[in-house]
This record gives sequence, structure tokens and C-alpha cells, in this order.
Amino acid sequence: QDLSGSITTPDVKLNLGGEFIKESTATTFLRQRGYGWLLEVEDDDPEDNKPLLEELDIDLKDIYYKIRCVLMPMPSLGFNRQVVRDNPDFWGPLAVVLFFSMISLYGQFKVVSWIITIWIFGSLTIFLLARVLGGEVAYGQVLGVIGYSLLPLIVIAPVLLVVGSFEVVSTLIKLFGVFWAAYSAASLLVGEEFKSKKPLLIYPIFLLYIYFLSLYTGV
Repeated sequence: QDLSGSITTPDVKLNLGGEFIKESTATTFLRQRGYGWLLEVEDDDPEDNKPLLEELDIDLKDIYYKIRCVLMPMPSLGFNRQVVRDNPDFWGPLAVVLFFSMISLYGQFKVVSWIITIWIFGSLTIFLLARVLGGEVAYGQVLGVIGYSLLPLIVIAPVLLVVGSFEVVSTLIKLFGVFWAAYSAASLLVGEEFKSKKPLLIYPIFLLYIYFLSLYTGV
């Protein structure tokens, strides 16, 4: 007796959200034996598609605004300077400290690590002193304010290169830069809660920026 016929691929359809999608024999075979997970495709997570700056929590507009607040500390200019203290960040002050380290190199790369160390532990000293005096300030806030307030020393650095041969003028510019940096930092950190104890916090801030300047000038 002549037997003939044909074997066709089963037409298997998968119901996904009301739509029928045709599956191949291999797909059906894997699903029947519990290996269907090999064929699953994960949906893209929106969290994985964030820009790099957003992933690192870097807000360039916020950093630029804080830089202007530090460089122009006069209240009459209308800047909300308290944002430097109340909304601290890490990358902005770190960039300022690293830039100050770069211009302080003079071929001595060890200066970079030394300046970063002074920034971290100098800020810690100011923080501990502020807490002892009764100030309500966090270490992150002090770290950000001290770091951003190095900007005046960066501004006077190219001027010192030009007038370096004039000792009197150079000294006056250095004093101006230190007072500028110390005033910018102290006006943010030294609040009304210190009252008569303000000099006890302003003085070490002033000394800290003198030390930073000495690392740049080599004095």
C-alpha cells in the first residue's frame, strides 16, 4: 500500500497584549521544556539611558551660579549666595581645587596631592571648630564653601605672574586675594548663631587661605 504525506511546521501563535505573534518550532520546543527564559528580551530601563553628567549628579548651571556667588560676594548684586552653603555639591569644589593645584605645580606634581589634602583636612578643622562654637553646619557644606572660595586665588594668579617683580604691588595683590577668598567663605559659613564668637572662626579661615596661597607662591 502506497503511503504518502507531508509534515508541516505547526502554526503556533502567542498572544501578547491582544496581538497574535507566530512562533517558530524552535521557540515552541524551548518553551515546552522550560527554557523559554532564554528567549526573553528585557525592556530598556529609562534609568540606564541617563546622560553621563546626570548619572554623576553634575549640574553645570548650578556650578556656574555658585562660582559667580563666590567671585562676587557683595549682597547688593542680588545673588542668592546661601545656595553655596545650603545646596553643597562635590564636583564643583573638586574642580576648583584641582585647577588651583594645576596652576601651583611649577613642575612639582606632589603639590596637587598636598593641596587636596589641605582642602579636605582644613575643611574638617573648620567644621569641627564651627560645631564646637555651636554652628549648625555639615561637613559637606564646609567642604563645598572652602573649595569654591579658592576661586579668588585663581583669579589673582595670572596677575601675580605679571607684577611678580614689583614686591610691594605683589604683596598688596596677595593680601587682596586672601581677604577676598576669606570674606567669601566666612560670609557663608559664619552665621548669626556665632554672635560674639565670629572672630574665632573667621581667623582660622583667613589662615587657611594664607596657607593655600603659600602653596602657590612657594613662600
